Amino acid sequence: MGAQKSIHAGKAKIDVNVDLTHKLCASLMLTPFRSTGSPLSLIIGSLYIKHPNLFGGSEKLDVSWDKGLYDSNVLVAYRRPRPEWLAQQSFIIQHSISPEIGVHGVPMDNFSRSGSGSVNLSRLSVGLDLNEPASSKWSSATSIKFEHVRPVNDDGRSISRDLDGFPVTCSGNVHDSMVVLRQESRFAKADECSFSRFSLQIEQGIPVLSKWLIFNRFKFVASKGVKLGPAFLLASLTGGSIVGDMAPYQAFAIGGLGSVRGYGEGAVGSGRSCLVANSELTLPLNKMLEGAIFMDCGTDLGSGHHVPGNPALRHGKPGSGIGLGYGLRFKSQFGHFQVDYAINGFQQKTVYFSISNLAS
Repeated sequence: MGAQKSIHAGKAKIDVNVDLTHKLCASLMLTPFRSTGSPLSLIIGSLYIKHPNLFGGSEKLDVSWDKGLYDSNVLVAYRRPRPEWLAQQSFIIQHSISPEIGVHGVPMDNFSRSGSGSVNLSRLSVGLDLNEPASSKWSSATSIKFEHVRPVNDDGRSISRDLDGFPVTCSGNVHDSMVVLRQESRFAKADECSFSRFSLQIEQGIPVLSKWLIFNRFKFVASKGVKLGPAFLLASLTGGSIVGDMAPYQAFAIGGLGSVRGYGEGAVGSGRSCLVANSELTLPLNKMLEGAIFMDCGTDLGSGHHVPGNPALRHGKPGSGIGLGYGLRFKSQFGHFQVDYAINGFQQKTVYFSISNLAS
């Protein structure tokens, strides 16, 4: 049962989208339902509040709240108007709670899915985003934020160790604190027959206090699309590495939708470094339907044992894996529907469904 409503209060706009979901629906999901005994735990929905002129000077305030069965995210963004040739500034406050499946999840069913490891992350972030004016092909964004990360168990209690007794924070306490300077550069170029994209993200942990995390982390994503007659070939390469202080939850998780299909989230491995390659060939079957074949592969580059507590080894993750499969892409005025059938290196088969760009 669901409800959606749009409310205009003065010049502010409130969008509400709430789904009331009972346990029967949750029991059909792949992961076991965690009952908290609270009726609010059965609500899935979102709430958006947007004000385009908060103090009469075109200041914008955006407030959003998204809640799932096991996760939630609250974001407050305040933006002051600036000339177009200057960097646009946003003051951000964000709090999220989500299961940490990628690193602490337990692979199941021949690594085709990941079960809960009873580790969740409560993350508070406060800081400033700067978006530089985009050129014809390049754009960049910089942010500096204070982050407070607190692992909790499925009951919401703070924890410092996982079920095997290994630390889940870098400090060894029930929380980690850090100031992170993040810089991201993006390149995009496209024509009628092809496109190229590249992004590079660099993060630096700043030692404001001696107990706060000090690290360097980078991640890149390069993709290329080429039209081959009626078909279209898309290939991408993703990689990254981290040096310095590190909590287990900062490891690169390999496996899952958007990484190596056929494996559960993080079921291939979790390491200080990673390299993931994806390729997909699509061929139109009619005006609205496309067929696709794909191959994904990923590796932790032998860095899994450098993650504190070595969670990948304890959970038996192979460290590298390959997924093959095929799928259908259906495009209509109501949205894009996608289904993929993937098989992993252990001959386990998985079906993925996704819906995007739904018309309002």
